[in-house]
Amino acid sequence: MTQVFFYHGAADKIAAACALLGGAYAKKKAMLVFAPDHDIANSLDRTLWTHSALSFVPHCRADSPLAAETPILITDTLDSIPQDERLMNLSQSVPPGFSRFQSLIEVVGQADEERSAARERVRFYKERGYEVSYFDLSNR
Repeated sequence: MTQVFFYHGAADKIAAACALLGGAYAKKKAMLVFAPDHDIANSLDRTLWTHSALSFVPHCRADSPLAAETPILITDTLDSIPQDERLMNLSQSVPPGFSRFQSLIEVVGQADEERSAARERVRFYKERGYEVSYFDLSNR
């Protein structure tokens, strides 16, 4: 069953996602990032290029010719997935087919609409028997 992790209270959702992706890359763990909102996907892409002055997190769009050899992929659809280990959700809804993944990482900012949508997703996962783990980012 998919493990669900909520990283909530992020002052900057994109920066928090980049930090988590950097940690995954450092541990040599591939990650698929579901970002159907093009502004969020573009912001994540730009920020990953400049997030850390001392390291680089290889990433590209899932439809790129380099996707097969890139550990961090950004996608706006989950119709065909290159890996089924880890999925990061940057949308306001439950990702379609999330149960195909071993882990689902939800990143939630501090805005009221984000928090409200996250509570609905938590309820959805719990009603279906998924165990949800929480990590508070508000003090970071």
